[in-house]
Amino acid sequence: MAQRVKGNKKAIKRETKKLITPVKIGTDHIRGSIDAPISIVEYGDYECPYTGMAYPIVKEIMKKFNNRFYFVFCNFPLNDIHPNAQHSAEAAEAAAAQDKFWEMHDYLFEHQKALDDSHLLQYAERLGLDTNKFKNEMSGHTYAPLIKESLKTGIDSGVQGTPTFFVNGNRYEDSWDLETFSNFLKTLNT
Repeated sequence: MAQRVKGNKKAIKRETKKLITPVKIGTDHIRGSIDAPISIVEYGDYECPYTGMAYPIVKEIMKKFNNRFYFVFCNFPLNDIHPNAQHSAEAAEAAAAQDKFWEMHDYLFEHQKALDDSHLLQYAERLGLDTNKFKNEMSGHTYAPLIKESLKTGIDSGVQGTPTFFVNGNRYEDSWDLETFSNFLKTLNT
């Protein structure tokens, strides 16, 4: 945080935190058209109760703003406090390898209280995934390096907790309740 002196009073000037790593078309998980004028990037943790509370708000905003923005979800498992976060993120990536990332993403948030390995396998079955492939990738931690890279990009951008949102590349610092977030997005909508 930068400080500048104004008269005898110190005024605090907040520096806007930026998304350091740009969205990667083809590898990041994107909902909506990348040609939309507004981008929202969320760093989230499937086991985090706050990310879980943000999930229906993001879904509602997606309905409300339809094709005026695109949404990107980046894994940021807080492993020190959420013991199932890493495996849940790996399960989402294993589902992505079978073109079912968003289905698994939604299922994980809608069943956030049951994210142990046996439940993750049940979710894979319910989503029609190749469960042998899923089990092998989960036991081999195939997607752990991808999760680690997502964590690194988040840390590089100043993410310290979840959920953290970036709108058009700038960190969104206000409340993410539906009304406040929607009103902010309306100011950007051209």
